[in-house]
Formats: sequence, C-alpha cells, structure tokens
Amino acid sequence: MPQSDIVRRWFALLIAMTLAMGGCGTAENATPAASTSGAPAKERVTIMLNWFPEAEHGGFYAALVHGYFEEEGLDVVIEPGGPKAPVLQNVADGVMHFGVDNADKLLLARAQQADVVAVLAPIVDSPRCIMVREDSAVKTLADLATQKSFKLAMNTGQPFAAFLQRKVDLSNVQIVPYSGSLASFLVEENYGQQAYSFSEPFVAAGKGAKTRELMISDLGFNTYTSLLVVGRKILDEKPELVRKVVRASRRGWLKYLSDPEETNEFIHSENPEMALDVLEFGVGVLRPLCPPADASPETWGEMSAERWDTLVRQMEESASLESGKVTVAEAWTNEFLKAPASKEKTP
Repeated sequence: MPQSDIVRRWFALLIAMTLAMGGCGTAENATPAASTSGAPAKERVTIMLNWFPEAEHGGFYAALVHGYFEEEGLDVVIEPGGPKAPVLQNVADGVMHFGVDNADKLLLARAQQADVVAVLAPIVDSPRCIMVREDSAVKTLADLATQKSFKLAMNTGQPFAAFLQRKVDLSNVQIVPYSGSLASFLVEENYGQQAYSFSEPFVAAGKGAKTRELMISDLGFNTYTSLLVVGRKILDEKPELVRKVVRASRRGWLKYLSDPEETNEFIHSENPEMALDVLEFGVGVLRPLCPPADASPETWGEMSAERWDTLVRQMEESASLESGKVTVAEAWTNEFLKAPASKEKTP
C-alpha cells in the first residue's frame, strides 16, 4: 500500500475516534465535561491570557486555585498567551470562550470587526510606564522634550506610544525598537524603555539598577488593564455562563489582592521565569491600581462610560483608531457585575 494511502487512512481513523469520543469542538459548541461520579457535569470553559502568566492575571488564577470556578459548576482551563497571541480574535471567532486583554487592544480589535465585549475590569489604573534610571535627568515625561542624546525603546505601533508622541515633543529623542530585554537599560545612562510598573522595575533592581517609573496615565492615557472579555455570541446566548465566570473571577481577584501566596506559587509553576519575589512585588504594586477591596460587590470591577469615551477620543486624535470606526457603547457592559446578592460570595 502506498505511504500516502496509509497516512490518509491513519488520519481517517484518528478523526473517527475523535468523533466517537465527542470531539473537542469550539468554544461556542463545547459540551460539559463528562462526569463518572454521578455528580452534575461541569461546563468546560477556556480563558486565554494576553501574556505569559504573571501578576496581572493573578485574580483569574486565584479563582482557579481556590475552587471558585468549580463552585460555579465550571471546569476552567486558562491558556497562556504571548507576544503575538491572537487573544481577541480567538474570542471573537469562538475558539476561546473568554480572553484577557487591555481596553485599547479591545477597541482596535472591534475596529477590525471582532465583536468582543469587556465584562470585568480588575485593574482600573494602567501600570503602563516609561522606565528610566534613577540618576537620569528625565524626571517627568515632559522632560523627554528637552533631551538631546536620549534613547527610548518603545513599540511605536501601540496606542500609548502614539498618544505619548502626540503629547510630548520627542523629536530630539532617538526611538529604538523595544526588545523586551534590559541589556541596554543596564549599561546606558541616557536610556529609557516601556514597561509595566509591577514587573520590569523589580527585575532591573535585582540587577543593580535603580529606576524611576514615569506613568503614562499621568498624561491622561489611562486604559483598563487585564479586562475579562467575551464574544458577543456567548454573551447573548449564554448570559448565565458569563455571569458565573465574572462572579468567580471577581472573587478570585479579591482573594489574590488580600492573600496571594498560594496563587503566586501556582503562577510560578506555570511560568518559572516569574520568580516568587517578582510576583510578590507585582501584587504589591497592583493593589492601588485595582478597585478598593471595600467597594460594593456590585461595583468592584465596573467600568464607566466616561473612561471609555475618553479612550476612544484619545485614540482617534492620535490616529491609532479611525474616527467613527467603533461604537464604544457596544464594547463594554457592567450588566454581569450585578448578580443577585444571594449569589455573591466573598473569598
């Protein structure tokens, strides 16, 4: 028998076996996982991250580690992301049930016809910053306009970078590609790079470099971060599923912010490059960027129309977003935060 026929028959057998076992399916048509104990089957749910596991995802992992998803009857799998992970497209296409990404990225995705909706905002103040050396002459973002021999490593394709270039004269600054490495930062005095305040500064300090963080939000560009996002189809057809995931995720975030140790150990096991001391530092920086722990259960993680409208206008003015391309009211909802009081639990 020719080898090509053997391969075709092997694949046919594999497909038949998959179908006989129920198949994998997509996020939209996935069925509850089978139960052999007689207990009700848990519904399989996937959540895709926008980056490798780290502190900015801590609340979602806490909901997994502490069984909050399981208490809602859910069998949740958290899929790590990476530099080019198509999180929002996968959610829009039904490949993943939910995703985690930032507000500016969500607006860009919607402009490309990805019908994705934010349903929970655990980090309400952006950790995005420009990191410079503590001994640098750059004390504020405005100081960048006065520099003559300063290098700035930044991904100019991102909306925050376009906004920064519009607000601050960077004509004398040499903008270089952002590689994610600290190598140049550690050896060049007149050097800065984009960063998140809860990660790179700690790593730089561990290598002997004292840093200063210049927050992009100080210029007024303040994006919701680590949003929980779902596709319109699931939102419309399975609202109770959305409510369960939001409820468990919110409990997870409250738990993580108050008691992160066990969750950090799990995140470290999933991403060994995230050392426990880095994660501990990260959650400490995140706490003031999140809603206060004593906020009402029905308001913790909610979003405002004013914030979304401002972000759209800023992105349009800096040419990151084509004017009139996005209907902002369709990009987010607080509806699933308003669960009945009897359903709300504390960590």
